[in-house]
Amino acid sequence: MDTSRPAAVAVFDVGKSNVRLSVVNDAGVAMTTLERQNRVDSSPPYPHFDADELYEWLIGGLATLARDFDVHSIVPVTHGACAALADDDGLALPIMDYEFRGVNGVDSDYDAIARDFARTASPKLPAGLNLGRQLFWQQQQFLREFSRATITPYPQYWAARMCGVRAWEPTSLGCHTDLWEPQRGDFSSFAKTMGWDSRFGRRVSAWTPLGAPLPEVAERTGLSNECKVLAGIHDSNASYLAHRATRDDPFCVVSTGTWIVMMAHGSPLEILREELDMLANVDAFGSPVPTARFMGGREYAAICGDDAGVMQPSVSDLETILASDALAIPSFADQGGPFRAQVGRIVGDAPDAPRNRATLAAMYCALMTDYCLTMLEARGDIILEGRLASNDAFVAALAALREPQPVFRSPDETGTLRGAVSLSLLARGKRPEPARLDRCPLASIARLRSARLRWQRLLLTTRREESRP
Repeated sequence: MDTSRPAAVAVFDVGKSNVRLSVVNDAGVAMTTLERQNRVDSSPPYPHFDADELYEWLIGGLATLARDFDVHSIVPVTHGACAALADDDGLALPIMDYEFRGVNGVDSDYDAIARDFARTASPKLPAGLNLGRQLFWQQQQFLREFSRATITPYPQYWAARMCGVRAWEPTSLGCHTDLWEPQRGDFSSFAKTMGWDSRFGRRVSAWTPLGAPLPEVAERTGLSNECKVLAGIHDSNASYLAHRATRDDPFCVVSTGTWIVMMAHGSPLEILREELDMLANVDAFGSPVPTARFMGGREYAAICGDDAGVMQPSVSDLETILASDALAIPSFADQGGPFRAQVGRIVGDAPDAPRNRATLAAMYCALMTDYCLTMLEARGDIILEGRLASNDAFVAALAALREPQPVFRSPDETGTLRGAVSLSLLARGKRPEPARLDRCPLASIARLRSARLRWQRLLLTTRREESRP
């Protein structure tokens, strides 16, 4: 190890909206981060991610970071509902964007053999959010290319590009794919019927070192041959692992980004309801985790408008919105969540000022998160991770709604860095330390709960109106 440069883990975090490459120390603190948008190429044969362009960006970023840091591990972390079809020559087909709705054309045939919520805990989702539907469509449309390929979950695809070893681990299969049975810890009958269970290469743990960087990667980046590329993990599971690795008592992680995903350790699987978009994720240790989610980041932006990424509303801003009669009623995205079939609307006097719109969006996300946590019967500490953990209006509203249940937030701005570092520590035979957490500020409990009662009544009214013939 080169002691003249700080030792670091390189975390390649491919989110649905943004891509980050960070060097992180063993305490989970990012020392440097490079970032870009995750662009979708809409050219044929279907909307997809330009993997070669993203690879070049990754290589350039690693070369920059390796000059200042001794990178001993690389950990890929990616969004779910995504897999690569690759052979020894590279990608056999482009990596599909899960928002591609063309795959819905196979629904009648697909649902007849794949739909089995009782065993897979995978709710039926639109577009390509069930990974199995993507694969089913690709096999029908591109049989020759599909037949020669290994199926590789998205985190492990990036690991393979770095070290040349194709493998898989269960967190990416256990997130609404229809391909996995969480309680059995095995491929679903659908995956076996399709013959896909033998197409995934070898199974590993998320923290398994797959190998050193390929010679051409080492040459272009300056990475040492002692650097290890880990198998990697699904992003919400990385946020969850950062706490599960050091906790046994019930708790719930709320991972916020394009999606707001709630994973409740200690809740029973029997509470899951398919029609409410509840599911069982599978954690890095192979255990099922009751989960609820909605497309919170996308909905926040829809309510907030162009200023979604600029304004950071405060607790005092929240008090201003509470004093008005404005409420946002779900849903402002149709790709997930318990109310995805409803059309979102704002009741009362919709705010004009950008800061007030952002505050209304933050309160909406807090009300939705609270609703989902109640569905999950979440017990113990609530831990906020990711983008909205720094949004004071959101965290103060949620803390007031959950009182007396403790609500904390993590200083990890992406919600995944400490989980990735936990994988690196496990790979080195070390036990992760408990994450540092900050208690969330409280907004007015009485006013938030009054707003919640009104929100719930309006929600019920919306349901009745939309159910009329």
